Amino acid sequence: MVAEVAEVAEVAELPLTTTVFRPLDDVAAQINALKHFGDFRSLVVTSARCARYVALVTDALVDGHDVFSVGPSTTAALESAGLSVTGESSTTALDLADVITRSPVVLLAATGGRRELCEELARRHLQPHVVECYSTVDVVLDEGGQELLGRADVVFIGAPSAWRVARRFVSAHAWVLVPGATTLDEVREDHERVLVGWGEDFAHAWRVVVSPDA
Repeated sequence: MVAEVAEVAEVAELPLTTTVFRPLDDVAAQINALKHFGDFRSLVVTSARCARYVALVTDALVDGHDVFSVGPSTTAALESAGLSVTGESSTTALDLADVITRSPVVLLAATGGRRELCEELARRHLQPHVVECYSTVDVVLDEGGQELLGRADVVFIGAPSAWRVARRFVSAHAWVLVPGATTLDEVREDHERVLVGWGEDFAHAWRVVVSPDA
């Protein structure tokens, strides 16, 4: 995607957030203390950034457990770790609710992340337990970063947390391209020109962006 854009436009990368990972020992201790340790029948991994913790949860699961992921990058990370993914949501974690049927459920997720899936599983008495693995911290942009965002014609935003940093500086005339529905909804709250435009959606989105009528 970056290579294709670079052929026709100036491309600059600007970090908007940074990830802080919890120590492995802390996460392991939390998992080992879970009420249903050894009896979990479903595992949900909400981000590829949680993949480093998957080995810690193995003993908490029953044989023949189900594994669910959010996004193809998470699925790829889990498969690289030797897990077989039962089901994947390409949009939001909540979209997994209907396919998760075996309880109890352990979820590897971000600190302070969205809790709709957990709430829905609890409503259905599937006994969800969330283990927070990492947090996303805003980057404080200097004047150069602010100016770069302000003059950009197209801005790729990978997550709601990134948009919360960028929103004050992005021009109303700029196109914002996002990876999926969750970030799309966040950006739409205060920016009109936004499209899903990552992966297989990139080609269509880019045609819209470069159209003379855009």
